Amino acid sequence: MKTINLFITILMVALICSCSQTHKPKTTETKTPEEPVMNALTSEEKNDGWVLLFDGKSTDGWENFNEDHISGWEVEEGCIVGLGLGGDIGGDIVSVEEYDNFILKWEWKLGPNGNSGVMYHVVEDEKYNAPYETGPEYQLIEDDDFRDHGEPYPLEDWQKTAADYAMYVPNDQKKVNLREWNSSKILFTPDKAEYWLNGKKVLEFVPWSEDWNERRNSGKWDAFPDYGFAKTGKICLQDHGSKIWFRNIKIKEL
Repeated sequence: MKTINLFITILMVALICSCSQTHKPKTTETKTPEEPVMNALTSEEKNDGWVLLFDGKSTDGWENFNEDHISGWEVEEGCIVGLGLGGDIGGDIVSVEEYDNFILKWEWKLGPNGNSGVMYHVVEDEKYNAPYETGPEYQLIEDDDFRDHGEPYPLEDWQKTAADYAMYVPNDQKKVNLREWNSSKILFTPDKAEYWLNGKKVLEFVPWSEDWNERRNSGKWDAFPDYGFAKTGKICLQDHGSKIWFRNIKIKEL
């Protein structure tokens, strides 16, 4: 009889333990996403092939166009700043490295009556006086609707912010933060180029297509026969005579 009672007791304990394990809640680890850091890459970005073009502390990796030094630009509070000393010729800086197909991201802010741009596929050579003679430009400018001095000069749509300068105009998704920070992106491949502004795609075109060639040969670039034809080249930040701030400049080669 004692043997039967002992067997029943052991069986009940086993059932209780089994039920306890069956209903025990499972714990899962949740990975906290990394907070974005200014002028730095997250682990995910590093693993995905992104490269930082500005470290937030120095002008390393940049030089004046057709020069081996940099002037007219300073680092201020984590930004690389064009001081407004440039003009139609002179003042622009280019990356030391060259790129062909890429995604380029950056943040920017204009000073009063600002005029600047970001160019790519820029070719350095003594026969060229300025980066825009070879490199397509993502235009950054204070559109005439926002200019705050006496007689603003009128701008064509192809001259305004987020245009592919003198080639393609942005769509109605374009929204500019005047005197505040904006984010921009260029995606470039031979099959497709996209310009983005503040999270919205504002234009798209096919490089070297029939449409592209018609626009390129429409007259604007007659004085610059090599404009837009380079398949690889440098990234350019333009100083066109007004103060401009850049930060978080990063690129991923495709």
